[in-house]
Amino acid sequence: MKADDIRDWDDVEVLARLKELREEQFKLRFHGSMMQLENNALVGQVRRDIARLRTVLRERELAQNA
Repeated sequence: MKADDIRDWDDVEVLARLKELREEQFKLRFHGSMMQLENNALVGQVRRDIARLRTVLRERELAQNA
């Protein structure tokens, strides 16, 4: 997922994807704590995707206030 692609989405879509990724992050962390996680890199990838989504939302918020 790239930030340029996310900027094309509307706020509802971004928030829905953010919710999905947070749930996925929880599941990955849970599986990791139980030593059942096969690909540890997924945790970091999901974390970075969440950060990208939050960054785009913050950019929009700052643009509205300016």
